[in-house]
Amino acid sequence: MPSNIQALIVDDERYAREELIFLLGRYPYVKIVGEADSGDTAIMQAIRLQPDVVFLDVEMPKMNGMEVAAVLKELKNPPQIVFATAYPQFAADAFRVNAIDYLLKPYEEDQILQTLKRIQVKETPDNGQESFHQLGKLAIERDGEIVYVSISCILYICREDSLTRIVTKTEEYEVKLTLKELETRLTPFSFYRIHKSYLVNLLHVTRLSPWFNGAYQLEIDGSKEKLSVSRNYVKGLRKKLEH
Repeated sequence: MPSNIQALIVDDERYAREELIFLLGRYPYVKIVGEADSGDTAIMQAIRLQPDVVFLDVEMPKMNGMEVAAVLKELKNPPQIVFATAYPQFAADAFRVNAIDYLLKPYEEDQILQTLKRIQVKETPDNGQESFHQLGKLAIERDGEIVYVSISCILYICREDSLTRIVTKTEEYEVKLTLKELETRLTPFSFYRIHKSYLVNLLHVTRLSPWFNGAYQLEIDGSKEKLSVSRNYVKGLRKKLEH
């Protein structure tokens, strides 16, 4: 049985709120605990009701959805955030405030179901680390769309100039997120920083070889590139790999 999800619906348009409430009402494990038509009201409702997730419109007068999300993120028990909007151009900003998903209007039933599955995974840590590796995805904005990349397929991530490059066995993606932001988001997974500019998926490491001045080189299954391991990170890396 899916675990219950308590949801707060925030949109300045009443009909938009009613539509989302209707669609979510198809799932008996989703309970709508409240709704709000402004950013200020949303924050007060979130503090009072303690929902698991806030479905949050982006474009609202006075206080927009991004500003609301930034406040909610600082709460002692922050709810998950799902942005619900007609504007795809806000996707990158949405994931900067750790939104779990980004629903585009008009809503599609399959899209809502996938969102609810992501919420359930985050709400049920007892499933264990393996479940996160099987179900976890990283949302990446590309060409106006949101691409969901399986985290287990990511080989490594590196920072080059003002962009961050995410490398999988089959594709590469460039994002504006910093390495630190991605490192924080990937905390539950098998990623480790080996250099100020590199974050690697330990699941794909095959060889660690001495290089010079106490530094090492790392070989990754599925990549011909050898990655530099700063000597400051070698001890911690070996501890992660050998225990």
